[in-house]
Amino acid sequence: MIVNKGALARVIAALLATVLIIFSLSVIDRGPKAPPDYACDVIDGAARVSIDIAAGESGSQIARELFEKGVTKSIDSFFRVAVSDPSSEGIAPGLHSIDKKICAELALTQLLDSERIGGLIPIIEGAWEVEIEKLFVEAGYPIAEVKQAFAKVEIPAPFLTLEGLLFPAQYSFANGTPALIALEQILARAITELSSLGYFTPVRNYSAPELLTIASIIQAEGDVKDFDKVSQVIYNRLRIGMPLQMDSTVNYIEKRRGQIFLSTKSTLINSPYNTYRSRGLPPSPIGNPGKLALSAALNPAAGKWLYFITVAPGDTRFTDSFDEFNGWKLIYKANLRSGKFGDN
Repeated sequence: MIVNKGALARVIAALLATVLIIFSLSVIDRGPKAPPDYACDVIDGAARVSIDIAAGESGSQIARELFEKGVTKSIDSFFRVAVSDPSSEGIAPGLHSIDKKICAELALTQLLDSERIGGLIPIIEGAWEVEIEKLFVEAGYPIAEVKQAFAKVEIPAPFLTLEGLLFPAQYSFANGTPALIALEQILARAITELSSLGYFTPVRNYSAPELLTIASIIQAEGDVKDFDKVSQVIYNRLRIGMPLQMDSTVNYIEKRRGQIFLSTKSTLINSPYNTYRSRGLPPSPIGNPGKLALSAALNPAAGKWLYFITVAPGDTRFTDSFDEFNGWKLIYKANLRSGKFGDN
C-alpha cells in the first residue's frame, strides 16, 4: 500500500492539535476556583456562636475558627475576604457573637460590629476614673479585681494620677484578659496619643500633666466647636492670675453630672479642685479628655477673651468685657427658667 506522506503528516498534526486543545481545557478547568462560600442573602439569625479573638491573632487563625465553629463554609473563603479588605485590620480582640452559616463577607462585617462584642469597655470623652471602673465591672470583671487593678497599675512619669490617662475609645479584650493587663493597655494607648500630639515637649512653660489638666477642663466646659476658644480663656486667665472659676471643677469634686446651675454653696467647697477658691490649675485632671480636647490645649484660638457663657444650648459666647458677660448672664438665667436647658 502506498502511503501519502504529506497526508499522514497532516493527520498527525491535527491529532496533536486536538490533544493540546483538550489538555489546555483540562488545565483551565482545574485552575483556581472560588472557595466554597454561603450565599450572602441568606441569614438564619437563630444560631450564633462565640468567636474569641486574641490580640495579634492572624487572619488565617480567625478564618480557621470561623470555619470550625460553623460560621463560614470554608477557611479560604474568609481568608480571601480578609486579605483583600483593609478594614479587617480593625477586628478588635474579644468575644464576638457571630451568626452561623453566613458568607465570608458578612462574617467580616459582624466581626467589625462593636455591638456584637462581649465585654466591651466604651470610654467616652470626659469620663471620670470612677465611672470607668464601673465600665470594667459592667464588662464582666469582678469588683475586687477591678479595684485591685486600679490601685496597682503603674502610672508613668511625669504623671501622678490615673485620671486623664484613660484615653476615650471603645476597648475590647480577649476572653480571660486580667483587668490589670486591660488597664495597662488603655494606659499605653493614652501615652501613645499624648506623645503623637507633642505633650512631652513643654508648651508655654506648661508640663505634660498641666497640659493634660487643661485639656480635661476644655473637654468638660465646651462644645467641640468652641474647644480652642475655651482653651484660650484658660490661658488668658492663668496668665494674669485670675481664678479659673470653672463649674466643671466643682462638679468633679461633687461627682455630679447634668447640672447647669452651680449654687453659691458649691463654689465655697474647700478643695484644691475648686477653681472658685483656688487660683491656678487643679492639682490633676478632672476627667479623661479625647483627642480634640487634647489638641485644643496645645492649639488655642487667638483672642483676648476672659469670659464665656452658654446662654442657650448651642449658643456659647466669648468676651473680654465683664459688663457684656453679665448681660449675657441675665439671658442665660431667663433661658434656664424657661426650660431651654431641659430638666436641671
